[in-house]
Amino acid sequence: MSKRKSTSTLSLLENIKATQQILRKQLCGQSLPHNMYGFEKERSHLFELVKRTATLGESNSVLLVGPRGSGKTMLLKSVLQELKSQTELSEILLEVHLNGLLQTDDRIALKEITRQLQLENTVGDKVFGSFAENLQFLLDALKRGGQETKSIVFILDEFDLFAHHKNQTLLYNLFDVSQSRQAPICVIGLTCRLDVIELLEKRVKSRFSHRQIHLLSDIKFEGYLGQFVSCLSLPDTFQDKTYRKQWNTSIQALAKEDSVRDILRKLYQKSKDLRTLHSLLVLPLCRICENHPQLEAVDLVDSSRYLTQDSKAAMLHGISVLELCLVISMKHLTELYEGEPFNFEMVYNEYRKYAQRRSSMQIFEKPVIMKAFEHLIALELVRPMDGSSSRTQKEYRLLCSLIDSTQVEDSLQTYPGCPTDIRQWAASGVVG
Repeated sequence: MSKRKSTSTLSLLENIKATQQILRKQLCGQSLPHNMYGFEKERSHLFELVKRTATLGESNSVLLVGPRGSGKTMLLKSVLQELKSQTELSEILLEVHLNGLLQTDDRIALKEITRQLQLENTVGDKVFGSFAENLQFLLDALKRGGQETKSIVFILDEFDLFAHHKNQTLLYNLFDVSQSRQAPICVIGLTCRLDVIELLEKRVKSRFSHRQIHLLSDIKFEGYLGQFVSCLSLPDTFQDKTYRKQWNTSIQALAKEDSVRDILRKLYQKSKDLRTLHSLLVLPLCRICENHPQLEAVDLVDSSRYLTQDSKAAMLHGISVLELCLVISMKHLTELYEGEPFNFEMVYNEYRKYAQRRSSMQIFEKPVIMKAFEHLIALELVRPMDGSSSRTQKEYRLLCSLIDSTQVEDSLQTYPGCPTDIRQWAASGVVG
């Protein structure tokens, strides 16, 4: 009997590990979702363009335009994955990935193209007269036995940054090749700028096809909820069919809970970016273990709290009680003078008035308080006012607080071992 129980436990562990491996890859963008939402028309358009380049040798150029997180990269990856899954295309379709943040000039971009096409040995120490000559040599080097040439998909991420290169040489030559049909290439630019065409020089613009695919997400909350279920559901290819059915049923039940819907609605109203949703789901997924085999609403509540945590308020948990008193003094001064700047002497006097009223509280010497105040400046909870003279004595230098009263009050509610009278002082007005 114990042996049977051990086998069952091992099976559960294997299923949990497999579940985490599949869903982590999906949430972290290492694999595509098995159920993509929306953009069917745009995907079909892009698929046909790339397919004609691979099968008919047509050259095309197109821009994928949409806000960050709208799904441009995911859409392109799914198209390329489907095309390369076809055996006859996988051998003749090559990909070159360039990024405007990495390839900051045309020389670096050309070197990266050579590396990705694995033509370093072919180029060797050859000297080329121009960028166009170098690029054409690379394309000709890919020709096989006859005149048949491999098709290349050039993917230019952060496309607008390539427009800042000197003379836009890279863009000009890529668009020129695609227009003159010297070799079957497809140039795909990804950008979040709607005015990207205006950044192109006249000669570059004349060689661009002006074909644009706009990805403007209009996902409704029910669709967003469907993405939540899809992101956490196991695919049909999962080995243990019984476990897959139980897991997917539990995810559907989880999506119907009011607390989960409230969290997702707040996230949806803040940002419709699916990457934010993925970030919310990573922590709950990591908590899955033998003693906690299913996702629960409390996991999402905790993850939401971590995701929306105020960094400044969290920093207040690590400061001393004396430093906390100085923060409360600054809070009162800011409220009293309606946001006007203050100096250390004002904060010190405010703290001293409070400390003298609390006979049980230890009153520190002024140099100690100054040291604590400087630590708050080092933590960037307080900063000197712009234009304040460095020649002014540090006790009278004008400063402003970088934390508001709400952050202070919220932090005090969870400050470990915070004295009750300090919490009451923070909630009250200025000590007279």
